[in-house]
Amino acid sequence: MVDLFAWLLSFFLLVAILGLLLYQLMCLADLEYDYINPYDSASRINKVVVPSFIAEGMLCILHLIVGHWFMCLLCLPYLYYNFKVYTRGRHLLDVTEIFNQLPWEKKIRLYKLGYLVLLLAVSITWMVWTIVDD
Repeated sequence: MVDLFAWLLSFFLLVAILGLLLYQLMCLADLEYDYINPYDSASRINKVVVPSFIAEGMLCILHLIVGHWFMCLLCLPYLYYNFKVYTRGRHLLDVTEIFNQLPWEKKIRLYKLGYLVLLLAVSITWMVWTIVDD
């Protein structure tokens, strides 16, 4: 039963991270189509970057504690990338450079989206496997 609870918690954490990432992509798309000014877009994105990093760290720690080694190994590259970006101070968007960085930032977030969808698919598969196994 603990295993099923861990998979459910993992699922909800992944959905939360995906929601935060989609919010960032929507803000960037609004900026691209000039529906929002650069200051508002950068401030909205910067508010959710650190919580998404924390949620990803919690997800990796959850898999490590519960003993889902494969999922923990799958989460490590994303966690390492987030750590590297955070320690270099490149996690926040600069208002003055946001238009120059817009294609790159969208591309990074789309890669993250694909990676997280893959993690979500594996998590759902293992959650169903756990339910069927019990």
